[in-house]
Amino acid sequence: MSAQRLFLLDAYALIFRSYYAFIRSPRINSKGINTSALFGFTLSLLDIIEKEKPDYLAVVFDPPGGSFRHEEYPEYKAQRDETPEGIIWAVPEIKKLLEAMAIPTVEVPRYEADDVIGALAHRAEKEGYDVYMVTPDKDYAQLVTDRCRIYRPSTKGYELWGPQEVCTKFELNHTHQVIDYLGLVGDSADNIPGCKGIGPKTASELLRSYGSIEEIYNNIALLKTGTRSKLEEHKEITLLSRYLATICTDVPIDLPIASLVRKQPHTTLVQRLFEEYEFRSLAKRIDVLAHESSNGELLFLMLPIHQLPL
Repeated sequence: MSAQRLFLLDAYALIFRSYYAFIRSPRINSKGINTSALFGFTLSLLDIIEKEKPDYLAVVFDPPGGSFRHEEYPEYKAQRDETPEGIIWAVPEIKKLLEAMAIPTVEVPRYEADDVIGALAHRAEKEGYDVYMVTPDKDYAQLVTDRCRIYRPSTKGYELWGPQEVCTKFELNHTHQVIDYLGLVGDSADNIPGCKGIGPKTASELLRSYGSIEEIYNNIALLKTGTRSKLEEHKEITLLSRYLATICTDVPIDLPIASLVRKQPHTTLVQRLFEEYEFRSLAKRIDVLAHESSNGELLFLMLPIHQLPL
């Protein structure tokens, strides 16, 4: 018998990706509202449910007010532009729609979505689930194991990144070396500086040879003069960069994995919301949300609108 499958969606990463996918031709409804982010996110969610039929499913959001990384390094993500109005509008609507779909949302103060997903993924693995982290964010590669993979959206649909794909992508020996790799090269998306002058090729070569940043510094006398001087000069920021890039899986969250089981959607309310958003093409796909019961029957929760939660 195959293991139960848990899909964890990185909400903001997918929302931003959806918004910018329509940037040249945004979806504007009859009220003049840019619904690109909401439409794109919903479309991706329906595609995953239809194609993969997850047994367990949750959408994880970043909390307002930043994370513990901002407390340690105020410049963390400081380079980012202000959030577009279309995304600001979309987020509460997405949460409302997820509630109608009976899909749990998770948010933990001071911890980013990748931390929460990492914590839930580790727990689910130990309990025997197969985990799929739905995100375009490469940072999640450090969490990949034989039972925890990245389900990564691409121009051709989705790519599945397991240990082999991660090691090939970053030219590393093990997935846990991704943390050290990001510490060395940095991450411009998060304003993590890395070690100035050390690029991806050099970082991969060093880690394949020495295994970790600690061992690189333990053997620094063996390195070429140019590489050695860069590492020595920027040691403090390199170690800080690795810390910032490390996904924290020790998150204070008491949420049983079993509570993320797929439930029956409030289809009447979903239909009403799709009509309100003018998602006519998606309204035809509501049957995708139907979930099989234990006896194999397809079930819907059909309640009068006045009894449905808003």
